[in-house]
Amino acid sequence: MLRLFAWTAAALALISPVLAAPPAIHLIPHRALYRMTLETARSSDVMGASGEMGYEVIDACDGWAVRQRLDMRIANAEGQTVHMVSDYVTWESKDGTRLRFHMRQTTDDAVTGQTDGDARLDHPGGAGVAHYTEPKRVDKPLPAGTLFPMAHTAAVLENAEAGKRTFTLPLFDGTDETGAELSSIVVTNLSKPTPTKWPELSALPSAHVDIAFFAMASTTMLPDYDVSMRYWTNGVADDLRMDFGDFVMRAKMVDFAPQPRRC
Repeated sequence: MLRLFAWTAAALALISPVLAAPPAIHLIPHRALYRMTLETARSSDVMGASGEMGYEVIDACDGWAVRQRLDMRIANAEGQTVHMVSDYVTWESKDGTRLRFHMRQTTDDAVTGQTDGDARLDHPGGAGVAHYTEPKRVDKPLPAGTLFPMAHTAAVLENAEAGKRTFTLPLFDGTDETGAELSSIVVTNLSKPTPTKWPELSALPSAHVDIAFFAMASTTMLPDYDVSMRYWTNGVADDLRMDFGDFVMRAKMVDFAPQPRRC
């Protein structure tokens, strides 16, 4: 899942539950590069922003190895340019029960955040625990139904293909130290195969989705983060709109290549 996504308890109760047995989705190993441009600045301190995001998925036989690197430069009202980099690396078992994670964020080369650790579920769809080693050693319980990032991507696509338009999924990705969060997904459109510059994607249908992320115990109507994107049914994403609060970025895929399975 490409990462970077409010409902009260009453509003959540109105959202349809996830289907029990949607059709299977086959994710592919691939490498993609996205060029990022500023769409909207909500703060007078943000005068401009640009960047790149690299995303790589490797089929490591018994698991998925994923790296996402986000590199942004933000110009402020004082004429300064702030350089922000987020490097996120995971390994996730294909049965969806184990995850290793590393996240490191820097601002002008100074480390501003880091998480490391691993997580395990009792069984697919079961409860589990996340073990953090950074920023401090602590265990966080994971509720039943928790999904790790690649399993989350597959579940979004499975439910979209099965006709679901609104649903929620618990997610743990290790990007911060708060444990699992709730993702609220709205499928805004399903598209038939359309021509693209990449033949591997032109023959596939796609889903346009909005995903909002909330703390599990949140009582606010505002998400911690939200993103919209076009997902092809093999898990490749494009046309991202990433809302960071003070500003909104657009990310357009400028390079894409399927990767060989290393098994």
